[in-house]
Amino acid sequence: MRLAAAMRRGRAGQIMRARGATPVVLALAAGTLLSRSFIGCQPSDRGSRVSRAFFGGLFGSPQGSPTPIKDAPQENARHYLTGNAMYPPWPAGMQEAMFGMGCFWCAAPKLLRSSENIFMRMPGVYSTQVGYAGGSIENPTYGDVCTGATNHNEVVRVVYDPQKVSYAELLQKFWEKHDPTTLNQQGNDFGTQYRSGIYYYSEEQKLLAEETRARYEQAIRKEGAAWGRSIATEIVPAPTFYYAESYHQQYDAKPGNRDYCGLRPLGVQLDISDVEKMEKKVDA
Repeated sequence: MRLAAAMRRGRAGQIMRARGATPVVLALAAGTLLSRSFIGCQPSDRGSRVSRAFFGGLFGSPQGSPTPIKDAPQENARHYLTGNAMYPPWPAGMQEAMFGMGCFWCAAPKLLRSSENIFMRMPGVYSTQVGYAGGSIENPTYGDVCTGATNHNEVVRVVYDPQKVSYAELLQKFWEKHDPTTLNQQGNDFGTQYRSGIYYYSEEQKLLAEETRARYEQAIRKEGAAWGRSIATEIVPAPTFYYAESYHQQYDAKPGNRDYCGLRPLGVQLDISDVEKMEKKVDA
């Protein structure tokens, strides 16, 4: 047995030498290929997310920062599409909502839209910002989040006028435009930063989020659209929102954006007519 094993190892070594390679060289080559899939986590490298999440921790633990990241939008930044402010204070009467539903940007005009784009084009939405929330460190960078070690989620914060668009309507878009049944995944994107989540700012928002979750659960079961899976969406109080880098903001609306989209909706619609009536009673 030992002799046979030694002969096999010797044969493998002969083959590698004959091809001008060594085990060390091959290992370095493989490492280089893997590193290209996650090191730096640049916007053009949104493929191979599993590699980044799995191997990112090998290069040290993200530390965060007590101050905003240097690449965050400037305090006087304006929304690319609406022209409105990107930072509070918001105009009187505005309310906030926060959602996580997979990658916060993509560009597939003929197919699907990014999580931010879904909301920023709705009438009554004043501004949107993408960022990171729900993690263990302050002011993470995109590279930090991509390691999978911080537990942040890629989220979109929506600033809206409740007199023009209801929270129930925002929830309808949320449920219908992604797959809430895949845990820590949207399409080919894997990791905690792609988890489905509703982050509420009031008890009224929590009530409506839970009500629509129950209704959408029934709807997808009726349609048989999720292969027996249950909704995995977390519904928790809104955590601290940290702005993502400027190049992520309103990415889908800007020229030259990359043709990428990770959202995978189930194609099931949610009836919110009764929910909107409930929302009006709660507000009253």
